[in-house]
Amino acid sequence: MKAVIMAGGSGSRLWPSSRSLFPKQFLSVVGKDTMLQATLDRVAGLGEGNTSVICNEEHRFVVAQQAQEFGAALSSIILEPVGRNTAPAIALAAFDALESAGDKAPLLLIMAADHVINDVAAFHAAVELAQVQAEAGNLVTFGIVPESAHTGYGYIQRGAEVAGKGGQDGAYVVSRFVEKPDAATAQSYMEAGGYYWNSGMFLFAADVYLNELKAFRPGIYTACEKAFANRQRDKDFLRIDAEAFMACPDESIDYAVMEKTDKAVVVPLSAGWSDVGAWSSLWEIGDQDASGNVSSGDVLSHNTVNSYIRAEHRLVATVGLDNVVVVETNDAVLVAAKDQVQDVKKIVEALKAQNRSEVSQHRHVYRPWGVYDSIDNGERYQVKRITVKPGAKLSVQMHHHRAEHWIVVSGTAKVTNGDKEIMLTENQSTYIPVGVVHALENPGVIPLELIEVQSGSYLGEDDIVRFEDRYGRVPKA
Repeated sequence: MKAVIMAGGSGSRLWPSSRSLFPKQFLSVVGKDTMLQATLDRVAGLGEGNTSVICNEEHRFVVAQQAQEFGAALSSIILEPVGRNTAPAIALAAFDALESAGDKAPLLLIMAADHVINDVAAFHAAVELAQVQAEAGNLVTFGIVPESAHTGYGYIQRGAEVAGKGGQDGAYVVSRFVEKPDAATAQSYMEAGGYYWNSGMFLFAADVYLNELKAFRPGIYTACEKAFANRQRDKDFLRIDAEAFMACPDESIDYAVMEKTDKAVVVPLSAGWSDVGAWSSLWEIGDQDASGNVSSGDVLSHNTVNSYIRAEHRLVATVGLDNVVVVETNDAVLVAAKDQVQDVKKIVEALKAQNRSEVSQHRHVYRPWGVYDSIDNGERYQVKRITVKPGAKLSVQMHHHRAEHWIVVSGTAKVTNGDKEIMLTENQSTYIPVGVVHALENPGVIPLELIEVQSGSYLGEDDIVRFEDRYGRVPKA
């Protein structure tokens, strides 16, 4: 069995903690691990060491870094040139799995990177049951046993029970998939029984999925086959042919295959699952105090009830609030009625329309060599705190419009400044004039911390001309 983790996302549902360049799967919202790392841990508990992650180009280094920090060795990181929904993404993973497989096509356990599952043992038991059905040639989906008449999820209606090998039961023929219902319809599903929330998780053989996709959506199959055939491997990353993949239809696995196949089977799952589709979801699954509040970080509350309060960088104090969400980050604060948090996407749309940076990135910006924090900025200047990982090196580059001053706070910096190469240690500094080719490297065994002061007529990140880069980034990227 091969685990396939889909790690796409636009970063809008959990704004302001989530951004387009750092969506929710990379956040620690439940426990100390990020959601991606928690998913990797869930897979490790199954005893499987063969895991792929599917993500886009912009997230590739965050995926690699978080997997490395967690100690998970990924078999591949598949990069989608553009988003084309789940049916094509899974097809790419299936082609990749078959290429490295032996005589027998592997089973693919398809999961999203941004789901919460509290009862991991129950999840593992459901996977074992589903494996029996997948080995019999079925396409298995996991249906979440509903805890309420939720209108935010699609539903799966079960049909007759399917007996597995050795008389194992607990799997059912899929009768139909239904869209997100209104409140009355959702309540009728609860009363009728036999309906499950659609989790978006699957287990099936790679060749069975591709055969069904080819039968029902040959256009998707052909585009993905061509895109994968023209792939290129770039270190840890598998790059799919962009032109071929852009011609692929945009369609979910439900529409493309699961609603059409006669091999669809649903395995019920009751494991404290949530897709964390909004801030209110974290309140629902969180540990509520005596006042019904779920708090994270440095929070002081008085006369506040039924609320979710998250402080990431400073004290957040609330007084006299009921049924609200408060989320503080180092560059934005969200205050919303808890029953209207789905509309945070309207704020994200407004930020996009205003071309504001808060829609795409945090003050903390992750790079393959480390991270930087834009701690201050104004007209013609910007101040950053830069952390370079041991052994890492920034690209050899130059800027047309800005000069830079570097002051080492801790660690050792190896600096290329024009035709000079110098070593700087704590409290030492250097000046990089406009137009001078330069580079920064950490030759030491501890992180390099430095302060960078930029000054000039234009300070955007696109004012970079790269001459050499060990991370494969294109010039001016």
